Amino acid sequence: MAEETQKPESSAAAPAEEVTVVVEKPEVTEKEPQPSPPAPVPESEATEKPAAAVVVEEEKEEAVVEVDEKAKVEESKITESFSFKEETNVVGELPEAQKKALDELKQLIQEALNKHQFTAKQEEKPTAEKKAEVEEEKEKEKEEENPAAAVEVSEEPKVETEAPAPVDVKEEEKTLPPPPPAEEPTVETAAVETEVIEKVTAVAVDDDGAKTVEAIEESVVAVATPPAETEKEEAAAEAAPQTEETKEAEVPPQPAEEVSIWGIPLLADEKSDVILLKFLRARDFKVNDAFSMIKNTVGWRKEFGIDSLLDEDLGNELEKVVFMHGFDKKGHPVCYNVYGEFQNKELYQNTFADEEKRTKFLRWRIQFLEKSIRKLDFSPNGINTIVQVNDLKNSPGPAKKELRQATNQALNLLQDNYPEFVAKQVFINVPWWYLAFNRMISPFLTQRTKSKFVCAGPSKSAETLFRYISPEQVPVQYGGLSREGEQEFTVADAVTEVTIKPATKHTVEFPITEKCNLVWELRVVGWNVTYGAEFVPTAEDGYTVIVSKTRKVSSADETVISDGFKTSEPGKIVLTVDNQTSKKKKLVYRSKTKAYSD
Repeated sequence: MAEETQKPESSAAAPAEEVTVVVEKPEVTEKEPQPSPPAPVPESEATEKPAAAVVVEEEKEEAVVEVDEKAKVEESKITESFSFKEETNVVGELPEAQKKALDELKQLIQEALNKHQFTAKQEEKPTAEKKAEVEEEKEKEKEEENPAAAVEVSEEPKVETEAPAPVDVKEEEKTLPPPPPAEEPTVETAAVETEVIEKVTAVAVDDDGAKTVEAIEESVVAVATPPAETEKEEAAAEAAPQTEETKEAEVPPQPAEEVSIWGIPLLADEKSDVILLKFLRARDFKVNDAFSMIKNTVGWRKEFGIDSLLDEDLGNELEKVVFMHGFDKKGHPVCYNVYGEFQNKELYQNTFADEEKRTKFLRWRIQFLEKSIRKLDFSPNGINTIVQVNDLKNSPGPAKKELRQATNQALNLLQDNYPEFVAKQVFINVPWWYLAFNRMISPFLTQRTKSKFVCAGPSKSAETLFRYISPEQVPVQYGGLSREGEQEFTVADAVTEVTIKPATKHTVEFPITEKCNLVWELRVVGWNVTYGAEFVPTAEDGYTVIVSKTRKVSSADETVISDGFKTSEPGKIVLTVDNQTSKKKKLVYRSKTKAYSD
C-alpha cells in the first residue's frame, strides 16, 4: 500500500516541482516539411531527373532535418547548462568579441567624460531656452561695434537722386577722361571699389537703364578715397569675432568629468570593468545600447537623488516585508521578499493608499537595494550579485491594483537601472494563479532571464531553498535552522540533510568516546512524525538511558527540537525519527560537543 500511495503522490506533486529553466523543445511536426500538392514540372526537367535522384534528394532532406533537430536540441542544452553558470568578470578570460565590446564601450565613455556629456544632459533644457536670447544679444553687439555698415546702407538712395540728365552707359564710357595718376590702390581697397561699382551699376540698370558719370564717380570716390577709414571699419568688424576666438583659445580645456555608480568610477580599475560588463550583458554586448543604458542610468540616479536617498530616514515599517538574511552556497547574499505581510490592512493602506505613499515605498525599496549593493564585492572574482527569495504565501495577488502598480513601477526601475544584480530568483509557496501567469509571460522572457527563475509550491518550498541555500542559513520560518538571538549553534555549525522515505524509520547516531556534554538540534520539515532519543553505553552491562521519550511531533508543536546529554562513559546517542505518512520528509540536524562540567 505504501508504494501505491507513493506513486500518486509523486505524480501529483510533479507540477509543483521546481522549474529552473524553460526550454522550448523543438517539435518534430514543425521540422518536417509539410506535404503540398506537386507543382507542374516541365517535360525537360522531368526527363532530366531520374527516380533515383529524387529518392536521393528526399533522403538528403530528411538527413538535413535530423541534423537541424540535433543541432537545435544540442544548442538548447548548451544554453541551459551555460545559463546556470555566472559568467566570468576577469577580462583576460572573456571571449575576444566580448573584450572588443568592452574596449569600445570604454572608448565611448571616455569621449563622453571628456565632453561632459553625462552632466550636459541635465543642462540641455535651460541652454535651449536661452539660445534665442544669446543670439539676439550677439546681433546687438555687432550693430553697436559696426555703425558704418548701417550708414552706408542709408546713404545709397541719396546717390541716385543727385543724377543729372541720363546718358548712355556705353557713350559715357567712351567720353570718360582718363583718370589722373594716383597711387596704386591696395588689394582691399580695389576689392571694395569693385563691389560698390557693380552694385550701383546694377541698380541703375534695373531702374531706368542709365546712370550719370557724376553718380558713378561720386560712388567710387565716396568709398575709395578714404582707404584708412575702410581699413579701420574692417578691423573693427573683425575685432569682435577675433576677440571671442582668442578668448576661447585662451581658456584651457576642462578636465574630464568623474562619474561613479554604486561608489565605483566608470573608468578606473578592474571594478569598473565589472560594472561595465553588467551593462553589456544586459544588452547582449551591443555597445551602443549599453552606452545609452549607462547614460540613462547616470541621469536617472541624479534625477532620483540616489546620493541623498542613502541618508534619508524612511522608517522601519517594512523591515519584515524585505530583509537580508544569510548567504547561499556560493556566497551570494540572500534577500527575502515577503508579500504575505501586505495582508495586514493597516500596513497595506499605509504603503499603497495614494500616490505619495507609493512613491515613499518605491524610494524605500530603492534605498534598501542601494545599501545592499554597496556591501557587494566588485572585484573580478568577487560576489557582486544577489539571490532573491520571493515568498508568495498569502500574497494579495493581482487583484490589488495599488500593489500591482507599485510592483510594476519598481520592476521597471530595477530592470532599467540595476542590470545583472540577481543571480537567482526563487519563488516559494507559489499559488496556482502565479503558475498560470508565469506560463503566460514565459514566451516573452529571454532564455537568460528564464534561467534565473525557480518556482516551487508550498510542499516543495523548503526542499527548493535547500538546493541553493544551506539549512543553517535558511530562516526557521522557511524550514531552516537559522534563528534570531543567541543560540547554541551558529551558521558556522554545519547541518546534515536526510530524506526520510514514506512509512520508514530513520536513526541518527552520535558516538561518544569520552566524558562530555553533547548537544544537538534537529527539525523535520512539515513534521507529523514521531521522535525519540536515548543513550546506549558501550559497556555490555550498562543501561540504556532514555534522553527524550518517543512522542508525536506535529508542525504546530515546535519548529526546532534542541536537546543534550551529559555523560562520563563512552557510548552513543541514538535519535529515532519515524515517518508513518505517505510523503517523504526532509530531516536536518547538527550536533557538537561541549566541555564536561560537574
